[in-house]
Formats: sequence, structure tokens, C-alpha cells
Amino acid sequence: MVASDLTPELLEIGRALAAERGARLEWQEADAEALPYADGEFDRVLSCVGVMFAPRHRAAADELVRVCRPGGTIGLVNWTPEGFIGQLFATMKPYAPPPPPLWGDEEHVRALLGDRVTDLVLRRAVVTVDRFAAPEDFRDYFKAHYGPTIAVYRANAADPERVAALDGDLADLARRHTEAGVMRWEYLLVTARRRG
Repeated sequence: MVASDLTPELLEIGRALAAERGARLEWQEADAEALPYADGEFDRVLSCVGVMFAPRHRAAADELVRVCRPGGTIGLVNWTPEGFIGQLFATMKPYAPPPPPLWGDEEHVRALLGDRVTDLVLRRAVVTVDRFAAPEDFRDYFKAHYGPTIAVYRANAADPERVAALDGDLADLARRHTEAGVMRWEYLLVTARRRG
């Protein structure tokens, strides 16, 4: 099995977690828009909240299909535009627009994969998050650890008033989406077979 990511820091985190759990994987730095693998090299091609951040969606979708063998499985988990992470991106947009999570939109995924796949299943589901004791804990964690949020804060670092406003907006977002200490984050689960 091969695990890849464009960001070396994420590869290091993945290596450490895999070693801790006894998983044996080959780790490679790779760009989702130009994967360094042969046509049809893999029986299964998976992305869990990864490929959705590639800026050129068509190129990334082409690569997912290309490296999957005919009859092989493609599986994706992507945040939806309407779900919590989609709302996070909408909240950050006035400060420095992160890309919207279009890979979580059923029609967008259908258009990207097209007739190159069969047995396409698109299903929305929710992950329950009970990690954050307060809305500010969510904000501070994402401010320090989530790439799109880090980038937006970095873009506003020279303006303390904008940083304070963003702090307030993210805490308010978390507050509105927390009930009894629990947040529900919607995602789109995509499975398909590469046409033979």
C-alpha cells in the first residue's frame, strides 16, 4: 500500500501514526494533479479529505481515474459545502478566500468522474465531533493545525483588528454548530468503479 500527500509535514504525521498502529505503508510525496504512478497501478484509489484541496479539480480527477486499474475501486470522503466545514470556509471567505469544498457536491463529482466510472454511489453522512470543550477551543485548534485556517490567519497577520474579528467569527460559528458539547460535520462518501 502507498500513501501520498503533497505536504511533507503531513507525511511525517502519517508515518508516525502508522508506526504507532503497526500499519506498514510506503510513503511518497506526490501531487494529486500529477501522480507519479503508472496507469492502472492500483486496485483501490482512496482519498479522505485530501484530493478536494487540489486547485485543479479536473486534473486531480483525471489522475484518480488514471492510476486505478479498470474494474478497480475509487473511494472518496469530502466535506460538503453545506456542512460545517463548508460553513467554516464561508466564514473565512471575507478574510482570504479558501477554496470552497466543491468535491462535496454530488453534481460536481458526477461531472468530474463522468462516464469513466460505473456503480457511482454518492451518500452524505455525518461525523460526530466531541473534542472541543468550548467554541474557542475549536477555533484555537484549527488556527494552529488546519491548513486552510492557518493560511487565512497568515494572510491577515499584519492586521490585529481583522485577526480579532476572525477569532470572533470562528468561535461564533463553532458555538452555533455545537449542541450539548457535540458538533456534526457532514461529508460526502463517494464510491465508484473504473470502467473497464
